[in-house]
Amino acid sequence: MTTSHQADTRILPKARLDDLIQFLLQDGFEVIGPQIEQQAIVYGPVQSAKELPVGWTDRQAPGSYRLEKRQDNAYFGYAVGPHSWKKYLFPPTLRLWQARRIDGRFEVCDAMPDPPRRALLGVRACELHALAVQDKVFLDRAGQFTDPHYAKARERLFLIAVECETPSGTCFCASMGTGPTVERAKPHGMQGEENPVGADLSSASVRQSLPLIPEPSPPGPVFFDLVLTELDEEFVVRPGSVAGQSMLDRLELTTASPEQGEEAQRRVEAAAQKMGRTLDVTDIRNLLHRNQEHPRWDEVAGRCLACTNCTLVCPTCFCSCVEDATDLNLQTAERVRRWDSCFTPEFARVHGGNFRPSIRGRYRQWLTHKFASWFDQFDVSGCVGCGRCITWCPVGIDVTEEITAIRATDGQREEKKP
Repeated sequence: MTTSHQADTRILPKARLDDLIQFLLQDGFEVIGPQIEQQAIVYGPVQSAKELPVGWTDRQAPGSYRLEKRQDNAYFGYAVGPHSWKKYLFPPTLRLWQARRIDGRFEVCDAMPDPPRRALLGVRACELHALAVQDKVFLDRAGQFTDPHYAKARERLFLIAVECETPSGTCFCASMGTGPTVERAKPHGMQGEENPVGADLSSASVRQSLPLIPEPSPPGPVFFDLVLTELDEEFVVRPGSVAGQSMLDRLELTTASPEQGEEAQRRVEAAAQKMGRTLDVTDIRNLLHRNQEHPRWDEVAGRCLACTNCTLVCPTCFCSCVEDATDLNLQTAERVRRWDSCFTPEFARVHGGNFRPSIRGRYRQWLTHKFASWFDQFDVSGCVGCGRCITWCPVGIDVTEEITAIRATDGQREEKKP
């Protein structure tokens, strides 16, 4: 832990975590945190720290997810579950507008939602990076092509990050440079300087953007407001914004000792050595672009079910479709945006046919977009190494294994059938 952070680092006893939640509720925030539902750790509204999955952990492997009791009462002693935070900013279903027939004419009603102020509790480093990647997709810094629904929900967030100490068997955030610590060096192939939290929290410049992405001008959405690192009996807490500093002042917490700060840092550094997966991302963009005819695509297509699970659990996937519907009496019409997936057969259907009719083509498109052409669009990787796509694939397809196999036989091409 750097000296510049030490003066702002506080200690939050575990018994007082509920005080933080209650302050947020009093301030009008809807607090969203982890909880157990249907034998998985998911995100939903919480009213008290008692609702958190204390003493539980998850065991994850390709195509496998199980909850187990821990030997201690850790509040955040697990990795990530099937939910991602994107559903609170980019909802699965969103009505864009509705029109009603009134006195022989149609009146269009603006369906702009009014999202509540939300405090997201327990956001991991990889998930913070995923939010920042989605910012690149939905928020244009020049003021054009901004999704108004996303922008309104995003500006109302209070983000409480938790540094990961228990990576799962499918995590590889350390390879992607997105965790387990909240402040992390840039991965291979990225440009721009890292933007650590400064000591001067009165400056607007402390509102963080993703360190993988050059700082926009003016500064973009906050990267985090508070970050917690869990010790045995307390949390080490650091602020990342003016709002976060204000909350620490209200809680009247004591300053962390150098030993507590060092212990927090040691635990997170140890987690980086316990990743369930690793991935060599050296020149990964060009690797995938030059291997579009690699025989590995046929091999993985023979296992892929095109079920769309990987895209639904992914915290950065953003494909959607727009549907128009009219009621039977022709009095009301509406347009709705829904999550979609590049794995569905109809996704690539246009006038004249389907330009990606095979599972081979759809899987290749998804993996290449995520790890290669995303750089061309957004100057950043579309993968943050959370491992969800590996865990929740019914047949256990592992993206790190697929890319490693292509790298091992770089340049190999499938034989053309006579």
